[in-house]
Amino acid sequence: MTHPAVDPDLTDRRLLLVEDDPTVAEVARSYLRAAGFLVDEVTDGFRALAALTEAVPDLVVLDRKLTGIDGVEVCRRLRVFTTVPVLMLTAPSATEDRIDGLEAGADDYLTKPFSPKELVLRVQSILRRTVSDSTPEAPFDLGPFHLDASARRVSRYGTALDLTAREFDLLAFFLKHPGQVFDRAALLRSVWGWEVGDLSTITVTVRRLRTKIEDDPSHARFLSTVWGAGYRFEVERSGDLPATEEGTR
Repeated sequence: MTHPAVDPDLTDRRLLLVEDDPTVAEVARSYLRAAGFLVDEVTDGFRALAALTEAVPDLVVLDRKLTGIDGVEVCRRLRVFTTVPVLMLTAPSATEDRIDGLEAGADDYLTKPFSPKELVLRVQSILRRTVSDSTPEAPFDLGPFHLDASARRVSRYGTALDLTAREFDLLAFFLKHPGQVFDRAALLRSVWGWEVGDLSTITVTVRRLRTKIEDDPSHARFLSTVWGAGYRFEVERSGDLPATEEGTR
């Protein structure tokens, strides 16, 4: 199998590979390094957290099944102090594992056994979204939200939101398309860049995002569900006026 092309914009980005299967780790390491990444490795959850407290890499490739503490708990703990992108490796057809990982704060997942080339492409895809555009977009305000896409920052009422890479991508997309309804398949294509994939990824990420932008996530004021159609993001444009109707779940 040929290696994916090296992306010069991503050369020398540092990755932390957390994998306790020596065979999987060797293959992943070989392909990631061939793609120009610097790869550090640990084999269990405790060592992963220790490494992350010393230096935060550009991305973490994290196995779901680990000795000591598993990948979901590692992800949950690291989200306390960093928004570093996380790609979680999960068991085949284990939908619950994928949902658990996404709810813990993973940005993406890849099921085992995986193509090493797909692993590299997924890593590159996530990292490209964190690279500032060569033609920066002008920051803008929408209601209480301020989006600085080039700096990958969003604030609400002047307070910066602590978002993962995927949460930022999703919120930025909605802020750029206020009032429009998007179903999960459209969001998967537009935000994740996938033509096919597990639609529960969208459901979980929307749920996580609501906990960070809504006063009451169970009664969404900004990011509402349009039953049978998808999701819609809306704010009062002439000042952030109180909502007159209860948001939808």
